[in-house]
Amino acid sequence: MSDYKQVCVWASTEVPEEQEKDFAPFMLKNYGVRVKFLEVVYTAPDFKDGKPVEETGNRADCFFAIHTDDINKFAVPRLTMNPPVRWVEDVYGNGGGKLYPARIKKYCNWNEEAIAEAEGENEDET
Repeated sequence: MSDYKQVCVWASTEVPEEQEKDFAPFMLKNYGVRVKFLEVVYTAPDFKDGKPVEETGNRADCFFAIHTDDINKFAVPRLTMNPPVRWVEDVYGNGGGKLYPARIKKYCNWNEEAIAEAEGENEDET
């Protein structure tokens, strides 16, 4: 996966297991970019006073990696998608770390300072 280092998050987008193989061809046909489907992750609930807030969490978010050579041409079109596709570092660094399992951090390649700051804030909330 060395040519697919940038991970993207398409929130509120579930890809059923039987359609995972169709995801890369869909992205190539519709957006002209090469991607590798990684996984669908379900978000954790919000917490208030140490307790989960009802009717929060469990949103399906699609994680995929984009080919390095296609990042620039996808940078603007990704923002027109509904909902917009975001870089995993932006999601994680803006409080998304508390939404996802800790293993998601392995997808981050840059924005270390914001991610470390967000992790500190997450620890303060628990």
